Amino acid sequence: MNKEATPTAPSAKDPSGPPAVKAAPKRRFGGTPAQILSALKFYKYLAYATGVMLLLLVVELIIRYAFSSVLVAGGTDTAGAAHGFGLVNIDGGVMPITGGVNLSTTVLIVHGWMYVIYLIADFRLWTLMRWPFSRLVLIALGGVVPFLSFFVEAKVHKEVVAEVAANPKAGKRY
Repeated sequence: MNKEATPTAPSAKDPSGPPAVKAAPKRRFGGTPAQILSALKFYKYLAYATGVMLLLLVVELIIRYAFSSVLVAGGTDTAGAAHGFGLVNIDGGVMPITGGVNLSTTVLIVHGWMYVIYLIADFRLWTLMRWPFSRLVLIALGGVVPFLSFFVEAKVHKEVVAEVAANPKAGKRY
């Protein structure tokens, strides 16, 4: 007679058996999958826009401090001639063009406000995913370090989609 051995669970006194496997904690989101994916889409657009504006800001700062120039559109120079579009030398901190739009300053302002909206998108995604605070800080750094927003966004996007797919019932709270 061929008797098959049936595996038995190790007793508490027998430490030679495999350790008991703990069940993974049930994943809970702060919103529904649709809300999370919507927040992810908003975050993605803001991450790319903020990354592009940050690169423009870096170029603007190089032009300003390395070449003592700013980008200006329109206005008139000190001789009364019309200025179209181009770099203007700002020796001594004085711009010799009156009127017109200082595009260098515009880049600074637009990036600043876009970063604020980017932080709101980060916060929304962070709260819906219920991640630790350190994760929010890492994502927020994406809008401060050039090129980092593109890499962080790709990583976050991949992780959020995978977590939502792996836990389809985690967001059904109502």
